[in-house]
Amino acid sequence: MKTKVMLILILSIISISLSAQKKAKTNLYSFKVKTIDGKDFDLSTLKGKKVLVVNTASKCGLTPQYKELEELHKMYGNSPRFAIIAFPANNFKEQEPGSNAEIKAFCEKNYGVTFLVMEKISVKGADIHPLYKWLTTKAENGVMDAPVQWNFQKFMIDRNGNFVGFFDPQLSPMSEKIQDWVRSEK
Repeated sequence: MKTKVMLILILSIISISLSAQKKAKTNLYSFKVKTIDGKDFDLSTLKGKKVLVVNTASKCGLTPQYKELEELHKMYGNSPRFAIIAFPANNFKEQEPGSNAEIKAFCEKNYGVTFLVMEKISVKGADIHPLYKWLTTKAENGVMDAPVQWNFQKFMIDRNGNFVGFFDPQLSPMSEKIQDWVRSEK
């Protein structure tokens, strides 16, 4: 009888341990992506920084937000506490048709972009990038469902790599709401 109780106890501990491992929280640092130049980029290199993740497009009415993102980057991006990462995507009315090389040239020439720009990905649908699946799905991020509404939706990541919310695409990157979040201690 004692052996049976011990066996049940051991199996219960193993089960709880495996369950905890399955629920191990995924965060921004769990992902590796590619830069616009095709180089591997481990998002864990951003530990300790708040990160604003933005899906972008070059032929959208909101494309001038690149200028504001660059301005925000110049104000706060040189700090060890904040970074912006852009992910070009062609998911909305094919407003990002260019290749990675064309997107990079467009961003540099027209907006002087110096913040991180990654390779073009999909931010919704059957081919959604794993990072965006995490950002947009409560079951993945543990906070909320936040499907991408349009180009230039802005996702907030805290200094621990956790998703904390998002800003609508139309909200200016230079808005007080965004700057208050960047400056806040949370």
